[in-house]
Amino acid sequence: MRYYPVFLDISGKLCVVVGGGEVGERKVSSLLEAGGRVRVVSPELTPHLDFLARSGKIEHVKKFYEGRYIEGAFLVIAATSDMEVNRRVYEDARTLPVNVVDVPELCTFIVPSTIRRGDLTVAISTSGVSPALARSIREELEELYPPELEEVLKMLLVVRGAVKSHQWVDESKRTELLKKLGSKDILDSLRKGGLKGAKMYILALLNEYGLPAEPHLF
Repeated sequence: MRYYPVFLDISGKLCVVVGGGEVGERKVSSLLEAGGRVRVVSPELTPHLDFLARSGKIEHVKKFYEGRYIEGAFLVIAATSDMEVNRRVYEDARTLPVNVVDVPELCTFIVPSTIRRGDLTVAISTSGVSPALARSIREELEELYPPELEEVLKMLLVVRGAVKSHQWVDESKRTELLKKLGSKDILDSLRKGGLKGAKMYILALLNEYGLPAEPHLF
């Protein structure tokens, strides 16, 4: 099956996870990271999920699954070890987006394997054919794009603003500089020289185009 790739804004929206085990815990973590309002339906929780519930980070329905617990949800994830329960969740969801973990035929959406580096998100999917292969590809990409890339993106956000607001005599120079700031060269400088190498690359570019580098940015 071919899926249409899309990123969802779930900020403040109710996301229901049925199942309080380790798989459910991973799903909850990613939903919270994206700003979702999470409800977990399960008689038992992992220690971490229990901590989140007691601290008010998630809503815990300490009961066995019933269809009413997914009413009003923006999306639903079934992550129990009981296939009968998972199938009921799928059937009850009707028009709601639903994902039954590791059962593509009972999903109206699937969750790709992802890496995050601040504002950069890379999603990898095999359309449910081999989640293990998607994870392997993700692990390779994690080595290719180091965690320091998050800090580079923060710098670029500020630098791009300065470049765009600068009064240019030749507007083509602005476009040229912005293109260089987003080129493969900045990634190469990060891999070879770490965060310091990336900073030096950005500083050299600003100097080349006659823009002052604000000391507090670096």
